[in-house]
Amino acid sequence: MQTQRGATTRIRVGAGLSTHTDGLAAARAALDTALAGFSEAPDLMLLFVAPQYERELGEILRHANDRAEGATLLGCSASGIIGGSREVEDAPAIAAWAATLPDAQIRPYRLTFSREDDHAVIEGLDDLPAPDTSPVVLMLADPFSFPADVLLEHLNETATGLPIVGGMASGGLEAGRNALFFNDEILRDGAVGVIITGAPGLSVFVSQGCRPVGDTYGVTRAERNVVYELAGAPAVRRIEELYAAASERDQLLMRRGLHLGRAFTEIKPTLGRGDFLIRNVVGMDQDSGAIVISDMIEVGQTVQFQVRDAESAREDLQLTLASERLVSDVPVAGALLFSCNGRGTGLFGQPDHDIGALHNAFGKVPVAGMFAAGEIGPVGGKNFLHGFTAAVLLLRDA
Repeated sequence: MQTQRGATTRIRVGAGLSTHTDGLAAARAALDTALAGFSEAPDLMLLFVAPQYERELGEILRHANDRAEGATLLGCSASGIIGGSREVEDAPAIAAWAATLPDAQIRPYRLTFSREDDHAVIEGLDDLPAPDTSPVVLMLADPFSFPADVLLEHLNETATGLPIVGGMASGGLEAGRNALFFNDEILRDGAVGVIITGAPGLSVFVSQGCRPVGDTYGVTRAERNVVYELAGAPAVRRIEELYAAASERDQLLMRRGLHLGRAFTEIKPTLGRGDFLIRNVVGMDQDSGAIVISDMIEVGQTVQFQVRDAESAREDLQLTLASERLVSDVPVAGALLFSCNGRGTGLFGQPDHDIGALHNAFGKVPVAGMFAAGEIGPVGGKNFLHGFTAAVLLLRDA
């Protein structure tokens, strides 16, 4: 199904959140707020539902579809719900989001994953849009049944320049416990989303929340996701050198979790924040001097170690938002926000940090979203599955 409704000439966005303990009452309240400014049915609606309402999902979705009046409706369950001016973590909440996108084409899709021999088979995403159609892909996926990273890697090669944004459902801790909403269906696996074309006011960006430490190195020996040597020396030795020269604060952050940034450009004379794709250091081997990271790495690539804390994540988000403000002076109509479930109060020590930063940057525009078990968004022109990041779809009234 593809829709092109667009009876109005301006982008309109609405968002609402309710923490009512009754699921249907919460859905009604959230949808009432999200749709309050609409004189006609929206083109696209999203619903984010806390797992505390699991038994009421059918009733909630029926009501949401009645209110959608034929609009494409997507959503999922999530451990944390974002909407209005709040981020509600590990508590009952429902957020609703709606948008009218004049002259845009909205094509919903459902993806399934299976294996045939040694091959991954992903079905449901055909006829990808051309770059000159201002395309944006929104994706929500189940982390237990759908390998989003495999699909993103494939699309990075076959659909260059196609921005994808979204997140992995976080409402369940095992297979079959997450819920994906696809119009009037409740799905327990795969992925759902929409392809939006003809809406030039949409943009996508990611704040990775890390700060580089130490020098940059060229990878001189590596195999798959194992880095043996950096600039001719064992990778573990480079970490030991970095640790010895670091401040007490950075030493503490390195002990809590060290990351490696892989430069996505080799032509800039000076690399800094924003020039690296951040991946975790997941293991070390003192005997071989190798480190293991959560991504593939190749000889010749430039890397730099990274640390993450509340201060670094706060600064990175502020800088990312400031950069986005410079892109255009067209007013922002609203946003979708996908924050890692490792952010929030656990990282910042305070609630509502990421949505507050968006409001500080663009005013009290309608925002909704979720805390995800992995965030999807582009870095350096390619799409990746991230952790500890904030991924944003921004809608300008162009």
